[in-house]
Amino acid sequence: MAIAPDREYFMAMMGRSGPEAAGLNLPAYSPEQQIPLTGTQIAVGRRRHSTGESPDIDLGRPPEDPGVSHQHALLVQQPDGSWAVVDQNSTNGTTVNLAEDPIQPYVPTPLHEGDRIHVGAWTTITVRRA
Repeated sequence: MAIAPDREYFMAMMGRSGPEAAGLNLPAYSPEQQIPLTGTQIAVGRRRHSTGESPDIDLGRPPEDPGVSHQHALLVQQPDGSWAVVDQNSTNGTTVNLAEDPIQPYVPTPLHEGDRIHVGAWTTITVRRA
């Protein structure tokens, strides 16, 4: 699985956002992170400084994506070994493959090789088998 800022997604979000998004800028440089799909569940979000609670994929590290909720989404392994993404009723929603509409909260959305999960203002997580 690869995690990186995504210019195409960022531009699409800016086109749909209100004036509060005007101050957001895509990070100039942020290396792609590679994270293995391991275990049965991977939490995506931002670290809670008040409690120190940290998700498996912490998007609160520089460059912090301000559009990501503390408990944004879960990647959940399905009984057949495939993966699904479950939005945790996040503030800004979760979309897949640049869809206009976010996925329904708490409803697993099946993922396939190469699918792109979009969270926050610019973060894209690309599903890749190891």
